[in-house]
Formats: sequence, C-alpha cells, structure tokens
Amino acid sequence: MQEKETKELEKVLGKTHLSDYDSFVEDNRDSMLSASNSFSTYVKGLMSQKGISQQTVFLNADVPERYGYKLLSGEKHTKQRDVIIRLCYAAEFTLSETQRALKKYGMSELYAKDERDALIMIVFNERPGSIIDVNGLLKEHGHLPLRTSGVQE
Repeated sequence: MQEKETKELEKVLGKTHLSDYDSFVEDNRDSMLSASNSFSTYVKGLMSQKGISQQTVFLNADVPERYGYKLLSGEKHTKQRDVIIRLCYAAEFTLSETQRALKKYGMSELYAKDERDALIMIVFNERPGSIIDVNGLLKEHGHLPLRTSGVQE
C-alpha cells in the first residue's frame, strides 16, 4: 500500500468519528508512525535498496562507526540535525528521502527559506562530491559546515 501524505490523512480524519478510529488506523497503517516504519527501519531499508552498507555510510559521512550504529539502532539519539543530514547524504538519499528521514527522526525538514538549508537542498540535488566537498561549499558561501557530533569547530 502507498504511504499517504499528512494532509490527505488530516482530510480523512476530519470526517472520521471516534467509533471509526480503529478502522482508520488499520486502513492507514502504512502511513502511521510506528516501530515498523521508524527512522531506523526506513533508513536501513533504503540503504539496502541502494546496495550501500552501513559501514560505508558511516565512513563517507565521517561519523564514528560505533556512534552511527547506535544512532541507527535507536540506542543513541542526537539533537544535531547535521548528523542525520550527513548520514543521508553519505547513503546517497535523494532530497525527498532525506526530508522523510529527518521527519521520521523527529527533526525539522530542510527549509527552502533558510539560506543554509537552501544550499543543502541544492547539494542533495546536484551531489557535488564528498562531505568534505559539501562542507567546503557551505564555508565558501558563509555558512557553518555540517557538524558531526560534539562541539562545532
């Protein structure tokens, strides 16, 4: 079944009675947030489809391997959106896949009206090279580089 957009679900909910809640959830299970379609499941599934290993993603994202595994397993949680963006870029996610991953992780999506986010969105569309290249572009345009973890340089 195809995952439905939030606006579509909200429209259906506007016409749904309390007595129909269980059937709403059952009919829209693929679109609901749950452990089966969590960030971890989503990211691991996409990486598998793309034929890219977690180890390669962590290496390309310049994220410590042990930390990366803990993030994907849910054992650790980061408040740094840049770490998730790094992982998505290294996993060769499209902009749309990255937006969805950020949302599933509970973080704000990239926002076109924010100058830094706008540049990152273009980076996902054009794929100019490695994370080092991306950080070079960010710095070149007067923005902070994508941080890994810990304190920003």
